[in-house]
Amino acid sequence: MQTPLQPGSSPIASDQGIQKWWQLTRPHTLTAAFAPVLLGTALAIEVTSINIPLFLATLIACLLIQAATNMFNEYYDYKRGLDTEESIGIGGAIVRNGIKPDTVMRLALILYGISILIGIYICMNTSWWLAVIGLVGMLVGYLYTGGPLPIAYTPFGELFAGFFMGLLFIVISFYIQTGTVTTTSVLVSIPSFILVGAILLSNNIRDFDGDKDFGRKTLAILVGKKNAVRVLAGMFIVSYIWILALIITGVTTPWLAVVALSLPKPITAVKVFKTGKNPLEMMPAMKATAQTNTFFALLLSVGFFISYL
Repeated sequence: MQTPLQPGSSPIASDQGIQKWWQLTRPHTLTAAFAPVLLGTALAIEVTSINIPLFLATLIACLLIQAATNMFNEYYDYKRGLDTEESIGIGGAIVRNGIKPDTVMRLALILYGISILIGIYICMNTSWWLAVIGLVGMLVGYLYTGGPLPIAYTPFGELFAGFFMGLLFIVISFYIQTGTVTTTSVLVSIPSFILVGAILLSNNIRDFDGDKDFGRKTLAILVGKKNAVRVLAGMFIVSYIWILALIITGVTTPWLAVVALSLPKPITAVKVFKTGKNPLEMMPAMKATAQTNTFFALLLSVGFFISYL
């Protein structure tokens, strides 16, 4: 759900042509699927040579699942009356761009269908257990905003999103390349677990007032806005300290210290959330939080690539 603009704010312009269909996928969120897949694959280089077709198949399937989940979000938030033409941070396909709700739902299901076909190819070359994991992940993607009790309306949204889009995407990508799961692959995925959850928490901090009015019971509402910002800051701190600990204990290469280059992003996010008074003012903080997750995973991947040279 997204919070409407404050009274007196200007409506957001609608997109036209191909742009409105592209915005339906919420492209700014797709890096949350790309970065974990790349990191899981980078981890696998030390164990085996990379199977490029399987990497591309995994990447496309994860991107399609992410895009479909965004469309379910768009559909159900509209159906529940939570999105308006002036809402901040939404794709706006229905309320601004005139795409019919049923069309959005059909497109989401089509993307799920394509991802299933790609998943069959992956399973034929790896393990059919991945089919079970993939279907559960897709179900969670739907239930995040769909169903009688959407996960997004509970304090567990961050937990589910972090586990399935952070930890699981990395571990599955690693498994697809190597046929196994190692302790290191799980340990390295923990910060992504935390940072993907942070993206959801930042969204809920931004939408705090509107969510509260609509009766949602998100983690941010449960602990209060100020404490939610503190929790977000804590999630950032733990993520960076976690990588430092892995380096100090010799679990991973010292090259992962390159992740420190992403530190300005979480610092910006916390500062803006502390001073922002409305959703529009807090949008840069949410953007910085999403960029933290992306740059964090990409820099870890770079660190692994360099260490293998």
